[in-house]
Amino acid sequence: MDFTPTEEQEAARELAARILGDLSTHERLAAGGGATDAELWKALSAAGLPAAVEEIGLLGLVLLLEEQGRVTAQVPLAATGVYGILAVARHGNDEQRARLLPGLRDGTTVATGAFPATGAVTATGVVTEAGEGVTRGGGAATGGGAARRGRLTGTVAWVPWLRDAAFVLVPDADRALWLVRTEDAGVEAVELTAPWSAGRLVLDGTPAERLGGEAGEAAPYEDVLAAARTAFAGLQAGVCAGSLARAVAYTSVREQFGRPLATRQAVQLRAADAHMDTESIRVTAYEAAWRSDAGLDCAAAALTAAWWASEAGKRVVHTGQHLHGGMGADLDHPVHRHFLWGRQLDAYLGAGTELLAELGDLLAKGDPS
Repeated sequence: MDFTPTEEQEAARELAARILGDLSTHERLAAGGGATDAELWKALSAAGLPAAVEEIGLLGLVLLLEEQGRVTAQVPLAATGVYGILAVARHGNDEQRARLLPGLRDGTTVATGAFPATGAVTATGVVTEAGEGVTRGGGAATGGGAARRGRLTGTVAWVPWLRDAAFVLVPDADRALWLVRTEDAGVEAVELTAPWSAGRLVLDGTPAERLGGEAGEAAPYEDVLAAARTAFAGLQAGVCAGSLARAVAYTSVREQFGRPLATRQAVQLRAADAHMDTESIRVTAYEAAWRSDAGLDCAAAALTAAWWASEAGKRVVHTGQHLHGGMGADLDHPVHRHFLWGRQLDAYLGAGTELLAELGDLLAKGDPS
């Protein structure tokens, strides 16, 4: 395994870091509240960064998301990258790629995904390409051919960046993937721990279009789920790195009894533990992304990255806040935003015990990754 970025990946990361650093300032974030920063998203899109995801792959996207997480930038890069660009490029048919990818590349189309709530949505009235009716409602599909159109029913409690999205990728109970236009669905605003533009997705016989593949084929779902876990783990690595950087800077200048807090052994040990946790999140996300780009089985690696991001991530953002002392309790302090993002990503990736149980089941089945 070689996680060294290619020249293209490194150039994309440096460009993202520069744009994000210039525009995603504390003052702009405070003024924007929970809304997406449209100006920043336009700047990233004009620089060709969403479009570059196809070329730089999942590992390149993870590098970009690290830079986003460092400054907690309010843009839908993770959602559009995995549920839009990579999902359509890898699993869409020729017509879907030609129709959807241009808008995703130039940033005029935002995508998201209702993952991993596979049991919440059922598909009915599915029609195959040949025009044969198919009945599906949580069971196996009947009828031959690839299902192209259907209607979905169900509710997903919250979907990240749903209020910005033109379409949402929805898995049904059979793990088929469907493209749903948000204008056809019910989208209700929800308030999360982190200031994301999220929404509650309500489907009631909502028209949907199948994303490539044959009816009942689970491989696209598994690939998108692994990519999402990996990408959001990379975002968490950046959030943690940013939180820790703020804590180091603060304790280096904040004095107590005539000495900087950073000279205290207890502070050093706490920061060192947070650094090791952050590096564990980063390296496991890199491995999962590398395996995905190499065409290797990455389900177990993605689960491992998600577990580290969930369990270690919340430890790191708590540490970042604690090392700020009383200042860490200030809701308007920049470090508090990292705390909110870290806890939201922990919730999105799933409880550590659930991830470990899923990983254990996968390993028990002899998964080679």
